[in-house]
Parts: sequence; C-alpha cells; structure tokens
Amino acid sequence: MEVALPLEAINIASAREKSIRHGHPSTLHLWWARRPLAAARAVIFAQMVDDPSAHPDIFPTEKKQEKERQRLFRIIEELVKWENTTNEAVLQQARDEIWQSWRYTCAENADHPRAKELFDRYKLPAFHDPFAGGGALPLEAQRLGLESYASDLNPVAVLINKAMIEIPPKFAGKPPVNPDAQRQKAQMDKSWRGAQGLAEDVRYYGQWMRDEAEKRIGHLYPKVEVTAAMVQERPDLKRYAGRKLTVIAWLWARTVKSPNPAFASVDVPLASTFMLSTKAGKEAYVEPVIEGCGYRFTVKVGKPRNAEGAKNGTKLARANFGCLMSGAPISGDYIKAEGKAGRMGARLMAIVAEGDRGRTYLAPTPEMEAIALTAQPTWKPEGDIPTRMTGGNCTPYGLSTWGDLFTPRQLVALTTFSDLVQEARERVKRDAITAGLPDNGKALAEVGAGATAYADALGVYLAFALNKVADRGSSLGRWDPTPTQSGIINTFSRQALPMSWDFAESNPLGGASGNYRGAIDLVAKALLAASLTATSGYATQDDAAAQSVSSDKLVSTDPPYYDNIGYADLSDFFYVWLRRSLRSVFPELFATLAVPKAEELVATPYRHGSKQKAETFFLYGMTHAMHRLAEQAHTAFPVTIYYAFKQAESDGADGTTNTGWDTFLAAVIEAGFAISGTWPMRTELSNRMIGSGTNALASSIVLVCRQRPATAPTATRRDFVTALKAELPQALAHLQAGNIAPVDLAQAAIGPGMAVYTRYAKVLDAEGKPLPVRSALALINQTLDEALAEQEGDFDADSRWALTWFDQTGFAEGDYGVAEQLSKSKNTSVGGLDEAGILVSRAGRVRLLKPAELPADWDPLTDKRLTHWEIVHQLIRALEYGGESAAAALVAKLGSKAETARELCYRLYTLCERKKRAVEAMAYNGLVQSWPEITRLAAEKPRALIPGTPDLFGHE
Repeated sequence: MEVALPLEAINIASAREKSIRHGHPSTLHLWWARRPLAAARAVIFAQMVDDPSAHPDIFPTEKKQEKERQRLFRIIEELVKWENTTNEAVLQQARDEIWQSWRYTCAENADHPRAKELFDRYKLPAFHDPFAGGGALPLEAQRLGLESYASDLNPVAVLINKAMIEIPPKFAGKPPVNPDAQRQKAQMDKSWRGAQGLAEDVRYYGQWMRDEAEKRIGHLYPKVEVTAAMVQERPDLKRYAGRKLTVIAWLWARTVKSPNPAFASVDVPLASTFMLSTKAGKEAYVEPVIEGCGYRFTVKVGKPRNAEGAKNGTKLARANFGCLMSGAPISGDYIKAEGKAGRMGARLMAIVAEGDRGRTYLAPTPEMEAIALTAQPTWKPEGDIPTRMTGGNCTPYGLSTWGDLFTPRQLVALTTFSDLVQEARERVKRDAITAGLPDNGKALAEVGAGATAYADALGVYLAFALNKVADRGSSLGRWDPTPTQSGIINTFSRQALPMSWDFAESNPLGGASGNYRGAIDLVAKALLAASLTATSGYATQDDAAAQSVSSDKLVSTDPPYYDNIGYADLSDFFYVWLRRSLRSVFPELFATLAVPKAEELVATPYRHGSKQKAETFFLYGMTHAMHRLAEQAHTAFPVTIYYAFKQAESDGADGTTNTGWDTFLAAVIEAGFAISGTWPMRTELSNRMIGSGTNALASSIVLVCRQRPATAPTATRRDFVTALKAELPQALAHLQAGNIAPVDLAQAAIGPGMAVYTRYAKVLDAEGKPLPVRSALALINQTLDEALAEQEGDFDADSRWALTWFDQTGFAEGDYGVAEQLSKSKNTSVGGLDEAGILVSRAGRVRLLKPAELPADWDPLTDKRLTHWEIVHQLIRALEYGGESAAAALVAKLGSKAETARELCYRLYTLCERKKRAVEAMAYNGLVQSWPEITRLAAEKPRALIPGTPDLFGHE
C-alpha cells in the first residue's frame, strides 16, 4: 500500500461496480456514500501484504522484486473483479498471501516485547472501521478472512453493518426453517452455503407478509377497469376493453387555490410536466380540459401538439407556476404560504397500468381518486425534518415532519407492513423451533444464536425491505417519462429532500417499482453476496472520537467529509420506520426518537451557530478521532483513510487552499500520523468536476498513514520548499505514468507533498512559528503548478505558444499583433502556426482551431509540421467522433510522440480548471482516462504502422 498498486485495474472495477444492482450489498439498504467493494478489497489486501522490497533477503534484486510485485498485481487484478466477489478460489489465494505476509511480520518481530500478544501466528489481527457507514470496508475485511468490527454513531449505519457482517456468519450454512423448505427437505438433498438458507427464509416470510398485506389493505389498491367509455375516447385501448389492469402507479399533481380572485375556489395543479412517456413511438401525455369553473385531466397518446406546453406542465419561465384556469402567475412565496397554512392538496393526473406489451397510461377516474382518499392511517412518523439541508428542502412548503412526506394511503401501507414484521418474527420463531433449531430465549441483541435470535435476524431483513418500499413510496417520489428510466424515481435519488410537485404513488402490492415483493427479492440477493466465510463480525454504536474498539486492529476507514451532506439528518427518514419495526429487537439502538446529531462529525454551520464554530467542532472532533486511531491501531500495519473533497476550492492570500482538506489533514497530523502514501481511487458517483458548486469528487483519495517517529526532525520553511521541489516533480511523473485522471492530479499530489511535510516534527516559518497545514497545502499546489509548467520544455515551440495563447483566450479570437509578439518569444511565427494547422488567422484576428474544426483525414505520418498541440486535439476529435478505436489508430501511427501529447493534457486541464472552462476540461480529462484502452487497441493494430496498409480510417 505504501509502494505500488495496479491502480487502473482497481479503478476500472470500481467504476464498473456502480452499474451493478442485483446482488450488490448496496441493494440491501440505501446508504449515501458507500465505497465500492473492489476498492475496499484491494486497499485492505494491500495494507496487509508486504511489497517485495520489504524483504531483500528473499528478493535481493530489483528485477526479482518487480517480478514478485507483478505477481501480486495479478492477484489484485483478479480480486477486484465483480464476478470474483464470492469466488472462493480467488479469495483464498488472497487470504494465503495475507497469511504469508503475517508470518514474515511475526518472524521479523520475534524480539518485540509484545510479540506473543500481538504476533500470534495462529490468528490474524482483527479489522476495525470506526466510521463504518454503509459497511463496504468491514464486509471486505471479513471476506479476506479477518474478524471484522464496524462501529458508527448512526444507528441506521450500525444496523446495516449488523445485517452485512454480524448476522450472516452467525447463521452461515444453516438450512431455511420455513414450512415449505421443511416439507421439501427430504427430496432436496441440498447443502446450504453461507447465507443461502437465510435468504430463502427472507423470500418465504417476505412473500407471506405481502400476501397478508393484500388481505388487509388490498381494497386500497384496486385494479383499474378499462370501460367502453374509455375505449370510445381512446381507440388504442380496444384490446383492454372490459379488462381490469394492475396499477403500477398513480400520478398526482399538488394543488393550491388559484391566486386569481375569479377562481379562488379552484384547486389548480402545480405540475412540472404533463409528459408520461417520451419514448419514440410510445409517447403519452396528460392534457387538462377546462370545463366551466373547473377542469379534468385526460390522457393522450402520440406526440403532443404543443410539445413545449406538455413538457413544462404548468411551470412558467419567470414564475414558479401558472394558474391553469386564468394563466395568472403563482409565485413561490404564495405556494409556501398555502403549504404552511395546510391548504396544499393533490389531484390525480393519470394512472399507469400494466399492459400486454408494456405500460398503459390511463386518465384518472373519480372512483380511483375516491378510494385513495378513504385511507385512514392510525399512525404516522413524528419528528421534524431539518429546515436547513444541502441540496434542496421541502420544509418551506409545509412538509415539515417525516409523516408529512407520505400520503394517507402510503402511511396505511407502510404501517401495515411494519406491523407484519412483528407478526412474521413470531411465525419464524415457531417455525424455527419446529425445524429443530434450539432456543434459549436469548435475543439477537443479547448475542443469541437460537430460534429467538434467528427470528430477530429475519425481522431485520424484512424491515429493510419495508424501507425500500418507503424510499419509493413517499410523496417525494417522481415519475420519469424518459426512455432510460420510465418509472418511479426514488425519494433519495440524491442526498437531499427537494420538493416534488407532481409525484408518483407506487403500488406496494403490485409487481413494478416500489412493491414489497421486489424489495424482498433485492434484499435476498444482496444477502447471497455477503461473505461465505463464517468469520465473525461485530457492529456497535460508538463515537469515533471516544471508541476503544480499534485497539491492536488493522484500521481502514472513510470519515465524514467536512461540510458535505449530514447523513444523520437524512437517516431519520429510514430510522422512524426501523424504530417502529425493530425497537423491541434492538431497544438500546433505537432508544432515541431520532438519529443522534449533535456529535456527528460534519461542519454544519446551522447546527453549530456559525461557519467558524462548525470548523472548530470538526477539527476538534476529527483530531480526537484520529488520535484514537494513532494510539490504538496495530503497529505492524499502516492505517488507510478515504477522503473525497475538492481541494482547489478558493484562492486566498495563501494561494489555492480548502478548509475541508486543511482542517481534515490538520486533524490527521495533530494526531501524530505521518503520511506514507496517497492513492486516488474512482469511488464516487459524481461526474461533476469544475464550476459545479459542489465539493464532491469523482475520486476518493486514500491516505496511507503511520505514526510519526518520536525522533522526527524540525525543518524550516526553506527546507520544506527545497524538499518539495526536489521530490514532487518525480512524484508527479510517477502519477502521470500511472495514468491518473487530470481531475484528480491536484488531489493526488497532496500525498507526496504532505509526506514531505509530515516527515518533520515541525516546519517553522521565518518567524519561528509552526507552518500551518493551510500554508503547506498552498506551497504544495504552487510547486505542482511549477512542475507542470516545467514540463512545457518537453513540448515543441508551436505547442508552447498555443499553451500560452490558450491560457489567455481559450478558443476565442485575439489580436494578431499580440499573437505575433508572443510567437517571437516562443521562437515561432503566426504564419508557421497557421501552416501547422492549429489556428486560423484572418482580418487581423487569430483563433485556435477547436477539435471539431480539425481535418478528419489528418495523417500524422505525412504531417510536415507535427505538433503536440495538434496531436492532442486530433485525438480528442477522433475519440469524440470515432471512439477509442479511432483514437487508437492515430496512436499506433504516432508512436512515442503520443505519450508526450498525453502529458500536455495535464497542463491543459489545469489551465481549464483555473479558468472555469468545464467543457474543454472534460475533454482533456476524458482523453487521459481513455488512454489505457486506446493504447491497448493501438498495440493490436500493428498494420497501421506499415506504409501502404489501411488504418482504421481507411487511409494508407
């Protein structure tokens, strides 16, 4: 972990994992910042396995060390693949390597005063993650054969970890207890591996709950009958005449009283769109029909006559909405006032039903709307939604409590399923005893393993399925009409609770999005992807700043990211339902009415009174948490810490710095850690890079930390800068050689830079005062810029001119005289640059050519004035219009010149980031990210290098 990693293979596997849903642990229960399993698995493996350079007695030469390193790389490359997640052969090979390194560690520390205690040859150290969150790290540690401990302050996170690492090993290999399985036991002759038996029971009792719910509340979710009158209005419905179709969703629009006095009694719709389906050939939309002093909704198929009106619903460009009856604008303040006064309602706009060949869109019926209004919930979640929340909030519109987020029918359904969780537990317990599972009455929370504990365990997974229904079954769920989605978008499609004006009410008893049976299936499949080993796991509720669980354990953790989303606020959405279903199972975990928030380590000004107080709280708490790790973590291994934060946030007096990064790093360093490595890993879903107003990154930076030696020297600022200038350019070249994405370069450079800073006990400025982390970061960024600028010496004169011109004007026009003067200083000329084909010069104006303007028949083998600038932009053009194969054809011809051009991308990206040119930056970043595949394809195209043979463009 401190020397080398096959980073590209890890990043490719992590990126691929984002598109995997069925069977992935992320489908067990939603968590907002879960690390990819591939990255977690690779990091923990690399933490525990020595680099060959650590054993010169076994690998005495660099050649032998590199050969062994490549062997370990191949193990990691196989280990991170999704299809090997439960591949015991691959996993066992990794476990064997971990044991081998552990034996070396034991032998080398035989004289250690605590050798017998710490280096027991027969037991690997345990693992701990004090900020366990979604549980990816503890799960992967367990998969690699380590006893795994997870702790978190958030009870929802604790329960997710129990479901992933604590419960499955406890009941691993046990057969299902349900009556159907018992009846078939004699005929099946089946061995139950891992959590297979548990998953089978989840399916059985989940189906029982669904069927029982239909008996109790099925009347609230009737099928919709296609009548003769419907067919007369819509001939396309003829095939369904007289049939009753299962409803997928009811689509509602919120309403307020019209602000126009003439229609003050009319509840007018606030519809953000009237489109139901935008799929070509299957378009459908809602059309409002005004009748006297009122209106009704009808549904049309085909392309709408007023496409813009159907797309926008009743939304207006310069106001929030327009009154359907009069066209009068409805302001946001008016809507907020109506909502807070309790006068906001809802009107059924359309019904989505299951047809023979897909979805069928029907107009609302009075009967359907009336049935929904008959629901009378007997319970609703209490607790206030935070009034200040990043990313959007529904509270200004009167939805102020958790119960307000659900319609009466949704509340009835969710409370019914919650009650059935309790009843299912009793059935499971009876069936387990009948099946021969002994019972001593000890509950799961009391470390029981008998029938009572098993029933409690089943209750956890059944409650998780209920939370899935809640996520797609609130009034913040939206209908997406686009071909790629065309379904219900869940409440937490992002880390916020923004207002939804028109919402989709799912059918929990149906077979489409948001139904309980589907949720159960996802939970069961996720269980099957849990570790197949019986290695124990433990999840507890602990404050990271005060915990003692880390003692003598391997630590890898993913702490909160400064002022990013406060998950405690969001978690209450799920906590209120889990508490209702499972409070009797985990009385201590659900003792409070809401998730603990005061101690949550995020810098939220609204919680602490000011930005300064929030920063102080974060620094104090994170420093204490890091101290706990530095004091307790196993001394034989480094600690790894994930952190995802956009470093280049602002240019202050100290240069480019960021409060999130310098506050976090200050906590790490204050705790006594030195940074011995940094790795950028593509672990985030966000693809927003520049100018997006968010601190989210596409990558996490994994910091590798060890305790700083007590003998660490003191240095001056000059010493620090000298060391930076000597070491950072080499580190930069190493990062670029590893094909790090330009968007991540500044983040990754923090690692080698802070490694220099943290090797000293103190760095003193000219006045003899300690140089703060903020100033150190600014110096690292400054040195990085200088190192990138120095690389310009590798580029040809024309490209150096283009770089300077691009920095000043981008692809916009500039004055010819200025361009000519600049060309002389770069030892070139505007005429020559025009001849090189990288700019256009006319009428006293000069402009660089964009990639799309470059000639498509360009051949580098015949170009008489080949420049690195042209190579980069021709590759971008080829990548955009012909994909990686087209770019590979050019690289095959370019040979070594292509690598220098790739270096130019880093410089160009940095310039774009500074100037906020997001479109161009994405192009340069995209070319570098595609480089491994481009070069692989280029290596497979040797004919392109042979004169007289056609390349991928058909040229000879």
